[in-house]
Amino acid sequence: MFLIILYSILDVFGMTILNIPFVFPITLFLGIDPIWFGVFIVIMTEVALITPPVGVNVFVMRSIATDVPMGTIFRGILPFLLGEFVVIAILILFPWTATWLPQMMK
Repeated sequence: MFLIILYSILDVFGMTILNIPFVFPITLFLGIDPIWFGVFIVIMTEVALITPPVGVNVFVMRSIATDVPMGTIFRGILPFLLGEFVVIAILILFPWTATWLPQMMK
Protein backbone atom coordinates (compact mmCIF):
# COMPACT_ATOMS: atom_id res chain seq x y z
CA MET A 1 0.00 0.00 0.00
CA PHE A 2 2.85 2.35 0.83
CA LEU A 3 4.35 1.99 -2.65
CA ILE A 4 1.00 2.53 -4.39
CA ILE A 5 0.42 5.78 -2.51
CA LEU A 6 4.01 6.94 -2.89
CA TYR A 7 4.29 6.17 -6.60
CA SER A 8 0.89 7.59 -7.50
CA ILE A 9 1.66 10.95 -5.89
CA LEU A 10 5.29 11.51 -6.90
CA ASP A 11 7.41 11.03 -10.01
CA VAL A 12 7.88 7.31 -10.64
CA PHE A 13 11.51 7.20 -11.72
CA GLY A 14 12.75 9.62 -9.09
CA MET A 15 10.88 7.79 -6.35
CA THR A 16 12.28 4.46 -7.53
CA ILE A 17 15.83 5.77 -7.39
CA LEU A 18 15.23 7.32 -3.96
CA ASN A 19 13.19 4.44 -2.55
CA ILE A 20 15.12 1.30 -3.57
CA PRO A 21 18.33 1.95 -1.55
CA PHE A 22 16.25 2.13 1.62
CA VAL A 23 13.74 -0.63 0.96
CA PHE A 24 16.01 -3.23 -0.68
CA PRO A 25 18.19 -3.96 2.40
CA ILE A 26 15.03 -4.37 4.47
CA THR A 27 13.62 -6.88 1.98
CA LEU A 28 16.89 -8.83 2.04
CA PHE A 29 16.84 -8.85 5.84
CA LEU A 30 13.25 -10.15 5.78
CA GLY A 31 14.27 -12.96 3.42
CA ILE A 32 12.37 -11.72 0.39
CA ASP A 33 13.79 -12.93 -2.92
CA PRO A 34 15.54 -10.07 -4.79
CA ILE A 35 14.15 -11.26 -8.15
CA TRP A 36 10.61 -11.22 -6.75
CA PHE A 37 11.21 -7.75 -5.33
CA GLY A 38 12.48 -6.47 -8.67
CA VAL A 39 9.43 -7.83 -10.49
CA PHE A 40 7.19 -6.29 -7.84
CA ILE A 41 8.82 -2.87 -8.19
CA VAL A 42 8.50 -2.97 -11.99
CA ILE A 43 4.80 -3.79 -11.73
CA MET A 44 4.32 -1.03 -9.17
CA THR A 45 5.95 1.47 -11.52
CA GLU A 46 3.59 0.31 -14.28
CA VAL A 47 0.65 0.99 -11.98
CA ALA A 48 2.06 4.39 -11.05
CA LEU A 49 2.41 5.40 -14.69
CA ILE A 50 -1.37 5.18 -15.18
CA THR A 51 -2.77 6.24 -11.81
CA PRO A 52 -3.91 9.79 -11.17
CA PRO A 53 -2.81 12.48 -10.40
CA VAL A 54 0.69 11.99 -11.88
CA GLY A 55 -0.09 9.25 -14.40
CA VAL A 56 2.48 10.13 -17.04
CA ASN A 57 1.09 7.70 -19.61
CA VAL A 58 -2.35 9.29 -19.28
CA PHE A 59 -0.90 12.71 -20.07
CA VAL A 60 0.97 11.26 -23.05
CA MET A 61 -2.30 9.81 -24.31
CA ARG A 62 -3.98 13.17 -23.80
CA SER A 63 -1.33 14.90 -25.89
CA ILE A 64 -1.85 12.38 -28.69
CA ALA A 65 -5.65 12.33 -28.59
CA THR A 66 -6.37 16.01 -28.01
CA ASP A 67 -10.10 15.67 -28.71
CA VAL A 68 -10.65 13.06 -25.95
CA PRO A 69 -11.43 14.51 -22.49
CA MET A 70 -9.11 13.62 -19.63
CA GLY A 71 -11.98 12.00 -17.68
CA THR A 72 -12.63 9.62 -20.56
CA ILE A 73 -8.98 8.62 -20.65
CA PHE A 74 -8.95 7.94 -16.91
CA ARG A 75 -12.12 5.85 -17.22
CA GLY A 76 -10.49 3.99 -20.09
CA ILE A 77 -7.50 2.94 -18.01
CA LEU A 78 -9.63 1.45 -15.22
CA PRO A 79 -9.70 -2.09 -16.70
CA PHE A 80 -5.92 -1.99 -17.07
CA LEU A 81 -5.52 -0.73 -13.52
CA LEU A 82 -7.75 -3.50 -12.19
CA GLY A 83 -5.75 -6.01 -14.21
CA GLU A 84 -2.53 -4.74 -12.67
CA PHE A 85 -4.02 -5.13 -9.19
CA VAL A 86 -4.93 -8.72 -10.06
CA VAL A 87 -1.33 -9.31 -11.17
CA ILE A 88 -0.06 -7.81 -7.90
CA ALA A 89 -2.42 -10.04 -5.90
CA ILE A 90 -1.22 -13.13 -7.80
CA LEU A 91 2.38 -12.08 -7.24
CA ILE A 92 1.81 -11.69 -3.51
CA LEU A 93 -0.23 -14.88 -3.11
CA PHE A 94 2.01 -17.02 -5.33
CA PRO A 95 5.52 -15.54 -5.18
CA TRP A 96 6.97 -18.46 -7.14
CA THR A 97 5.31 -17.07 -10.29
CA ALA A 98 7.91 -14.30 -10.43
CA THR A 99 10.88 -16.61 -9.90
CA TRP A 100 9.81 -19.67 -11.89
CA LEU A 101 11.31 -18.64 -15.24
CA PRO A 102 14.66 -17.43 -13.80
CA GLN A 103 14.94 -20.73 -11.91
CA MET A 104 14.44 -22.62 -15.17
CA MET A 105 17.52 -20.88 -16.59
CA LYS A 106 19.90 -22.31 -13.97
